[in-house]
Amino acid sequence: QVQLVESGGGLVQAGGSLRLSCTASGGAFSTYAMGWFRQAPGKERELIGAITKSGGSTYYADSVKDRFTISRDNAKNTVYLQIYSLKPEDTAVYYCGADHILHTLVVVTTDKDKDLEVWGQGTRVTVSS
Repeated sequence: QVQLVESGGGLVQAGGSLRLSCTASGGAFSTYAMGWFRQAPGKERELIGAITKSGGSTYYADSVKDRFTISRDNAKNTVYLQIYSLKPEDTAVYYCGADHILHTLVVVTTDKDKDLEVWGQGTRVTVSS
């Protein structure tokens, strides 16, 4: 089973861009579909999107579709989240997650009976106005 470590968070100004990374170790990264999630203060964790094992397809939640891009580099065991036009409401802890089943990544935040095989520890993003 892989272990996941997110990086790239920090304090950024509204309107800026940020790229978060999630690097896996200890397992076969390319056998996992990957997802990005975020949890804002006082709110539940929400799905941002997910990417297939090969990186050939992505899925995004409707609320973030226009400003977020997920990609992966299996040679580097890393999945990325590019965020454009940051807004103060993007302030949150951002998590990556891994599961062998893409569908689980898509539904885990809405189906209480499901959980991912692996979660990262999160990286905090704070957007100042």
